[in-house]
Amino acid sequence: MKIVDLRCAIIGRSPVVRIVTDEGVSGYAQAETWKPYLKPHILALRDALLGEDPRLVERVMRKIRQRGGFKPWGSAVSVIEMALWDLAGKAAGLPVHRLLGGKVRDTVRVYNGAVRFPMAGHEPEDYAADIEKMMQSREGFTIIKQPIGFHSDMKRSIPDFYYGNPTPSPLHGALDRGPVTERGINHVVECVAAMKQVTGDKVGLALDCGPGWMLADAIKLARRLEPYCLLWIEDLLSGDYTPWVDAGSYRELTRASATPIHTGEQIYLRHNFKDLIEQHAVHVVGPDPADVGGIAELKWIAEFADLHGIMMAPHGTANGLLGLGALVQVCATLPDNFIAFEYTIGDPAWWYDIVEGLPDPVVSDGHMLVSDRPGMGVDLIPEKAQAYLADEDRDFFA
Repeated sequence: MKIVDLRCAIIGRSPVVRIVTDEGVSGYAQAETWKPYLKPHILALRDALLGEDPRLVERVMRKIRQRGGFKPWGSAVSVIEMALWDLAGKAAGLPVHRLLGGKVRDTVRVYNGAVRFPMAGHEPEDYAADIEKMMQSREGFTIIKQPIGFHSDMKRSIPDFYYGNPTPSPLHGALDRGPVTERGINHVVECVAAMKQVTGDKVGLALDCGPGWMLADAIKLARRLEPYCLLWIEDLLSGDYTPWVDAGSYRELTRASATPIHTGEQIYLRHNFKDLIEQHAVHVVGPDPADVGGIAELKWIAEFADLHGIMMAPHGTANGLLGLGALVQVCATLPDNFIAFEYTIGDPAWWYDIVEGLPDPVVSDGHMLVSDRPGMGVDLIPEKAQAYLADEDRDFFA
């Protein structure tokens, strides 16, 4: 079996890859939504793949892995890796989890991720009301993560939240950063207290906090939040779209508080998790398979973290329904340090009409069933997806 083509189409707002072989079997994968600009970066890797056997995933990946980088550029390599695994599974007639060593769990826990409701504001009562809605959602989430602080409009809507000015930028992930006022820290703690009044000990609560906090303020916040038994507080110092790790600062933060510290969604490759893990700089790592280099890379990081007593909660908010299939397959194989992965939805909603293989319901009691379908388990339906292709992509399924 040989690769004869690499194609990329924008479906909705997502780059979708198709790896075509000489035996009529194709592998598909989806990059994170909102990254249509990645298409030329993906296609730039085409020539390196032609003539290769896609079932030899690692051999193919050695040719392109060094071409990626921190979020968003690692997505180009990651989406190809996932398409290779999808193709290898289909060629073998096996689910991908069997190729990764086999599933160790039949269902996989997820947390809310892309399931969101509009909030009236950023006062404690608004957060309490939002958590109430989330607890009543049909998915039955047992873990809920809430954006707060610099990872929300709180920095704009709460007067004197921090000593600085939000960055006017059209780009997602613009880095707003600065010292937080006493009022700002008190406000975050009051919002957390209001949410915990609703969740009690029935649902685990995690916070997506930044990036943007200074180390001293992050330590203050983590200590103030200790009584609330949070699952983790995420990306306080660095995170989404910050192309560095800063393991030393994270280690100081982690040593200063019993509140679990989490980061990793922007990091590319296992090599860049090495210091975080070996230095015990965090309690939880959260690589994204669509940014870290793919699902095999994520599995390696999970196993290395487990050896060091560090937990795993993969990112995946905007990875779409093909990405959801990939997350389920790899998370079914992870060690016992796995907590849950971030649930991703079809966006736009018509994505549910152009794929097959999702369980019904997709999520029940906060868990997803692990598919035993060949490949990633979630497949495009070409005749239905064709209608959503731009003119330049009309030959994507040809």
